[in-house]
Amino acid sequence: LLLEADNVSMFVVNLLLCWLFCFKVSERPRISTQGGRSAASVVKLLVDIVSKNGNLLLSVPLRADGTFDEKEEVILNDLGDWMAVNKEGIIDTRPWKVFGEGPIAESSVPINAQGFNEGTYNRATSKEIRFTQTDKNLYAIVLAWPEEKQVIIKSLAAGSEQYPGKISRIDLLGYGKVTFTRTDQGLIINMPDKRVNEIAPVFKIRK
Repeated sequence: LLLEADNVSMFVVNLLLCWLFCFKVSERPRISTQGGRSAASVVKLLVDIVSKNGNLLLSVPLRADGTFDEKEEVILNDLGDWMAVNKEGIIDTRPWKVFGEGPIAESSVPINAQGFNEGTYNRATSKEIRFTQTDKNLYAIVLAWPEEKQVIIKSLAAGSEQYPGKISRIDLLGYGKVTFTRTDQGLIINMPDKRVNEIAPVFKIRK
């Protein structure tokens, strides 16, 4: 990691305020797809960590000649494609009032292995949602595409303490403006017929 002198102090401050988790793309000597690791699993873990004010250090094991294998390349390319469209919901964001909602967020997940539970998120459904924010926007990142063409966000229901203000526009990153209804049960967002990616939709909500 190379830092310009002017950025060193900001980097140190960010480390003190945040936390870091290291995730290996594969288990050396090979295989990136063993254990269910994929771009989707990396994205879901990344989103969950960022929503909790953390940073993800992605470790890519290399061969002896300094190259990575083809399966790792697929993961990195798919991750790059997702980030190219959705990075504004990750980079330079901060946690919201609650980090998320859903069965995993609202349950006590038993600790295993070294104390991290990245495998849990491979089973996430569209009810599993994580939040990030900037000064101007709130981002709702859904950890799976819904089969029923709708996403329901309970934390943004009408009269919600977390978001009492009016919601005037919602965009699906990579697509554009989407229609929605706000009820006492939740914010109901209508999905387009075609998926914009195969991993996780990201909604931008104007504050």
